[in-house]
Formats: sequence, structure tokens, C-alpha cells
Amino acid sequence: MSALLRLSGHAKDLGGGFTVRRLLPAVQRQAVGPFLFFDHFGPVTVMPDAGHDVRPHPHIGLATVTYLFEGAILHRDSLGSVQQIEPGAINWMTAGRGIVHSERRPESLAQRPYVNHGIQLWAALPLAAEEADPTFVHTPAAAIPQLRVGDATVRVLIGEAFGATSPVATYSRTLYLDVQLPAGATLEIPALVPEMGVYAVDAPVQLNGEPLAAQILAVQLDGQGLRLTAGERAARLMVVGGEPLDAPRHIWWNFVSSRKDRIVQAAADWEAQAMGQVPGEVERIPLPERRFKA
Repeated sequence: MSALLRLSGHAKDLGGGFTVRRLLPAVQRQAVGPFLFFDHFGPVTVMPDAGHDVRPHPHIGLATVTYLFEGAILHRDSLGSVQQIEPGAINWMTAGRGIVHSERRPESLAQRPYVNHGIQLWAALPLAAEEADPTFVHTPAAAIPQLRVGDATVRVLIGEAFGATSPVATYSRTLYLDVQLPAGATLEIPALVPEMGVYAVDAPVQLNGEPLAAQILAVQLDGQGLRLTAGERAARLMVVGGEPLDAPRHIWWNFVSSRKDRIVQAAADWEAQAMGQVPGEVERIPLPERRFKA
């Protein structure tokens, strides 16, 4: 019997024709380590008239983790942060008790097409940090450890692996790796954290001797390590994981909490325009018509 759970995800339209592949949460599994939301977007060519901007919207109880392979996104938030997100950087936004942010096309790309391709994750904050003060931290690509492990190139985006430690601070033990495998190459990843999964971004691979198709998230169920082997094509893989969640989480719209009543309160706060606003922005995404039932 296979010790792998394969999650194929589903297409999710975020509006304006912007479609992502959502791997988590899934019916079979809410999270891998702290990560309970996993969107793969692109590669997509963004035309000058595309409506892909994400207007201001709120979050609680989580941290967003944005990572680009190609393209650029302009992040603004209610703390006053303004940051152009570019390939290779890690952008960690702790929502905690509440934050509002927007994600838009950078002004420098307003009049020309460009390609956006990346991954956005949400990490549930531990119970003790669910109401932490909101923060935004940009770690540039040059500060992320990158090393050769055999024939593979590994970037340690978050956590520790192969003797390297990411500078990105987290609230619980967390692992996030960007692995590039040349055709035919193999990489052995030990059981670095209690829960681990691997996502094949662009090409099929062999995982522990079993085939793994592209754009499938495989979760290791027996606590063992991962043996990754590329086929005839080079492959890019994202490894995610960490300590398991300390309690089940409720997820509704952009809110995550261990308490249903907290989500109800967050929805009321957003409707009352009591969660702050992004300086210089007047637009906002309204609550969904279908409300959360406590």
C-alpha cells in the first residue's frame, strides 16, 4: 500500500479571468505542517488590460507566504508596507489579529505584457499567536540560502535543510524548499520535519519509486524521507511541511481561526470598515454573500 496521499487540486477563478490551481485545503487533508492553503498560479501572460489586480481584503489568524518564479506583484498593506515582490524572494505577512492588503500590477509593468508564475501559501498561526500583531517581512532572493546537493539545486526558503538555515522567522517549525532537479537526477531528502509534502511544479518525477505527475501535491504519510528522481525532463519541486497543526482550524473566505466566533467577529469588523485600510486605496472586496455559520 502506498504511503503517499496524492492531491490533484482544482481550478479556482479569483476573478477577472485569473485562475489558480488550489491544492489545499482538500477534502482528504486540511494541512501539511502549518500550511493549510496552497495556490499555484501561472505561468500566465498578464496583458495590459487584464483585471488581475486583487483589491484590498482582510485576513486573520494566518500568515501569507508569497513566492514567485517569474513576474512581479506590488504588495501594499494597512501597516503602510509597500513592496514589489519579485522572483526568488520570500514575502511573509503575519495577519494575526487582523491586516488588510492588496496585490496589484506594478506601475512599471502597466503598459506591457509580462508573465506571472508562483505559489501562495497560508500558514496557520499557532494558538498562542493567532492574535499576534500583524507584520510584513520581505526577505530578498539574495538572502535565501542556495546550495548544490548532488546534481540538485536547493533553495532553503523557510526552515533548515542540508546544513543551511533560512533567515525567515516563523511561529512554529516550518519547512519550505525550492528544488531544481536536472533530467535523470535524484535527490534524497531526509525526514526534516514531522509532516512533509512535495509538489511537482512543471514535470513528472518519481517519488519514493512511485510516479508523481506534474501539478500534484503528494503528502508523505509514514513520516519517512523523500527520494525524488527526475525523468527525461528537468523538474522543479516545492517541498512543504512542518509541525502538525496544534488544533483544527476553521477557514472561511480570507479568515482562519480555531474559533468560529472569531471568524464571525472578523466578518462583522470588515463589514463595519473597522479592520483598517491600505493607505492611498479606496477600493475593497466585500464579504461573500454566503455568510459563515457559527
